Amino acid sequence: MSLKWVDVLDIAIELSEKYPEQDPMTISFPDLYQKVMDLETFDDDPDRCGEKILEGIQMAWIEEMD
Repeated sequence: MSLKWVDVLDIAIELSEKYPEQDPMTISFPDLYQKVMDLETFDDDPDRCGEKILEGIQMAWIEEMD
């Protein structure tokens, strides 16, 4: 299964598993973008991402940590 930018919840789950030490509340959008791009299962056009998508991923990741 390859993840796309629209798979916000699945991306957040993978990030929480891969980076358990990372506090999603303090991550910058450039760092979050890079971590998503570095996921093995992620396969989407890097230019299709915007601030709203990163914000959604960050919020889902915060929820996942709770």
